[in-house]
Order: sequence, then C-alpha cells, then structure tokens
Amino acid sequence: MWTRIIGAIVFTLFFGFFGFFSFFISMFMSSQNGYVYVGIIVAGILITVNMLILGVFDKLPKWAKILVPISLFVVPLGGYGGYEFYINTIEIKNAEVDLTQYEPFNENTKVVKLDEPATFQIEKNPPEIDGATALYPVYSAFARAVYPEGTYPHDNPQLSEVVVSKTNGAYKALAKFEADIIFTAGPSSQQRSELSDDMQMIPIGKEGFVFFVHDSNPVKSLTIEDLQKIYSGEITNWKEVGGRNKDIIAFQRPEGSGSQTGLQNMMGDIPIMTPPTDQRVGGMGGIIEKASNYRNHRNAIGFSYRYFATQMKEDHGIKLLKVNGVDPNVESIKSGKYPLTGEFYAITNGSDHRHIEDFIDWILSEQGQRIIEKTGYVPIR
Repeated sequence: MWTRIIGAIVFTLFFGFFGFFSFFISMFMSSQNGYVYVGIIVAGILITVNMLILGVFDKLPKWAKILVPISLFVVPLGGYGGYEFYINTIEIKNAEVDLTQYEPFNENTKVVKLDEPATFQIEKNPPEIDGATALYPVYSAFARAVYPEGTYPHDNPQLSEVVVSKTNGAYKALAKFEADIIFTAGPSSQQRSELSDDMQMIPIGKEGFVFFVHDSNPVKSLTIEDLQKIYSGEITNWKEVGGRNKDIIAFQRPEGSGSQTGLQNMMGDIPIMTPPTDQRVGGMGGIIEKASNYRNHRNAIGFSYRYFATQMKEDHGIKLLKVNGVDPNVESIKSGKYPLTGEFYAITNGSDHRHIEDFIDWILSEQGQRIIEKTGYVPIR
C-alpha cells in the first residue's frame, strides 16, 4: 500500500509540474478560455492515473471502470462548454468592426458619395488624416470626395494618407506631426498637454454620447445623476434605479480613448471608480488580458457614441438608454435636447501642409456638411 501511495505522490509531483507548465503556456497561447479546457484535461489525467496507481479501480465493477474515467473528462468539459455557450448567448458583442468596408475607394464601400463632383479637389499630395474609429466613415467619405482616387488601406500609414489609429493613437500621431489633421472628439487633458500651442480644434459636427445595456434589462432611462453615481461607485445595484436585484457591472474604456474621455467629461469633478478587474490592462499584463475576457452580461452597462453603437455595430443585443428621459436620436441631438450631445472636430497641430485650410473650409461648406448628415451624424451648420 505504501508503495502505491509513494508512486501516486511521485506521479503527482512530476505530472503536476508539467501540467501546470502546460496550463500556464496555454494562458498565453490559447484563444478565448482555452486554458480552462487544458486545466480540466490535466486534472482529469491526474485523478485517473492516481486512481489506477492506488488501486481504486480494482474495487469497482467493470462498467464503473469505464464510466468513472470518462465522467472525469466529459462532465466538467461538457459543463464548462455549456456555460461558455450560455454566456455567448447573453453577452453584448465587443468585436472590432471591419473597417476595410469603409475605405474610401474600395469596391462596394459603405461610405457615402456626393451626387455631384466636390467643389474642392486635391490632385496630389493630400494631407495625412487620422482619427477615431467611429468617425472613420465620415472622413473616409471626405477623402472619397476630394482625394485622388487610389488605394488607402486604413491600417497602414506608410501606404495611405487616410488611416485609423483610434483616438489615442491619432492624438499621438498629431503630436509627432505624423498626421496633418485628425478627426475625433475633444482631447483629454493629457492629450492636450502633448500638442503644440498652434493646435486648432474646428467643430465640424455633433454627436451623442450614449449608454447602453443588454436589451433584456428592464431599465430604459437614467438621469445624469444616476450615471454619475453608477460610475463613481455610489450606486451598485440595478434595483436602486428601477431594475432587477442584480449588481451593476459598469465597464469602462482604456484611458485616452474617445469614449473614456466622454465619460470623464460627463463626470466632471466626480471621481470615477476603478474599473472591473477583467478590463484592467495593468497588473499581470498579458496573463490578465488573456485570461479575462471582456464580457458584458445582462447586468452590465457600457458607453459609446450613438453612430458607432447603432450603425457600425449590428446584431449586438443592446439598447440605448434614455438620459433624463430623452432618446439619443438625430432629432434630439440636432435640437440639443439630448443632454450628452457634444461636438466632434477637425484638429490640427501647426502643420504647414498647403491644403489644410481649404480642405477644412470645404468640410464646413454645404457639401462637406451634407456628407456628415448623409453618413448619419449631425452637421454643425
């Protein structure tokens, strides 16, 4: 008996070491939560072999010798797989949008087109433009109207004058004079500090900052005060704002993103609570990022901009909340009734590119403003 016990201990130590190493590696290499399945398999092998070494199977009937080891793998693997399937049916999808479909001269591009030639044209050497993901359909349409026809890959600054680095990346490109104009919401204080004194912000349109919940959430409207209390951590349960007795998961975006800056603007001087651990990018770095998926469950709340949430994302299972009883639609944004209406800008940083001034003047012209409206945003004029 002692021989078997020692054998089980030795096997556990050696196999446990390699099993732990495999589990650790899978946290980096596997997609989604594949490391969990590796852990279940490692644990199943460890238990099954130890049962063999200790002679547990010798005392079992023939059918149990087959059923027990199978159950050690099938039950936990099937149970976790079922849980994953359930979660996938209730989460708010957060996958990236395929921006290739918005490139200015792509075949079957989704960007809008004027019915007549633009009154302003750039024949060669167009300005380098960059910006927020949600505004790419707008400034890509500007490029389609006035830039020379060609290929403008959205993700390759070396080959294209029309790219998308997202808000934070666009501000960095502008600060380094790698972009002539960027199209974003206003900068955070940190982003503003990195720009020169020649920075100019020209408002070109208006948009609504929106909050969304899962479409099964009974809450339909929140006040700005409610939202501030949720994101400061004062309100933590949906029942406090007329919902179910469920904890609120209030997701945030990375620092420097356009929508996180929008949240900061809404909060004013009210401190924002620390975001959920499964959205942190610090700490254990890659391990946490890989091991913890960003998942918006039925009790979550998130935020974005109206156009991105309703036009660029489809079939996402969310609903936009009213704020102070007002729907975030084009009419309420245009009239100013929606309380979280803000401007978006064409921003320069002292570039001496000769086309910048005329290009922005054209954006503010009837044609440029019509492109903004046809895209789905609210023109500034």
